[in-house]
Amino acid sequence: MPNYTLTYSPPAEGWPSFYSFEPEWIQGMNQYLYTFSGGNLWRHNTNEVRNNFYELPTPTTSYNSSLTSVFNDEPIVNKIFKTLQLEGNRPWSATLVSDQQDTGFMAVNYFEKKEGDWFAFVRNSGTNPADLDEYALRSLNGIGVSDAEAAGVVDFPITLDIGSILSVNDDFYYSLGPGYNTIVYAGQVSAINVNLPAGINQVVHTNVGPPPGVNDALWLGIKNQVVESHGILGHYGVFTLTNNDSDAIELFVARSEVMKSYPG
Repeated sequence: MPNYTLTYSPPAEGWPSFYSFEPEWIQGMNQYLYTFSGGNLWRHNTNEVRNNFYELPTPTTSYNSSLTSVFNDEPIVNKIFKTLQLEGNRPWSATLVSDQQDTGFMAVNYFEKKEGDWFAFVRNSGTNPADLDEYALRSLNGIGVSDAEAAGVVDFPITLDIGSILSVNDDFYYSLGPGYNTIVYAGQVSAINVNLPAGINQVVHTNVGPPPGVNDALWLGIKNQVVESHGILGHYGVFTLTNNDSDAIELFVARSEVMKSYPG
């Protein structure tokens, strides 16, 4: 396990930073950080090479900066973490995990600047097809019972409104009666063809899973988990921010829009 240097700040009366290097002596003075290593004196944060220390004659390879903290208000309440808000001059890439899910992420280009802060929705990387755990099951949208299914083309009654929720590239599932207790992955939606006067009301999908074998299966869809994430479910959210910029970056506050989860 690697060793770290933990620094104490008298003005802050706390321990503000962990460092990945091990100096023989460390001292802050005149707005600079000085350390000794191998008998040499080093002044930090004076060039564009970041997070690389004691490489002679001079450091040449930069490494990412990162910090980890936790959103933990009302720890006994199950919540959904919907967004991440950063107060600073640049966005950071981020991951968010909880006690129930570990796939939340936000790439740096997902953040939008609004009123001086950076905002991004928590994306759920998930899997394709989606793992149908309790949370994913609540994200399934029922389409209806089909008239016929063959070679990846599912025909629905013209009296059934497929609706606008289902989209191309959504994952497509079916369940068989009478109990509809098992959900089977059929493939990914590739086309939605609706022309009711011509008697066409169908969904075309990539034929990945086993066919239902009957015409009256119940069909369901789930949105792409990255494009239309529902956030991360859990009692707390551990977030890690990562930055690879070479110039000075300011970060003051990280917040999340959180809502209480109400199981259906």
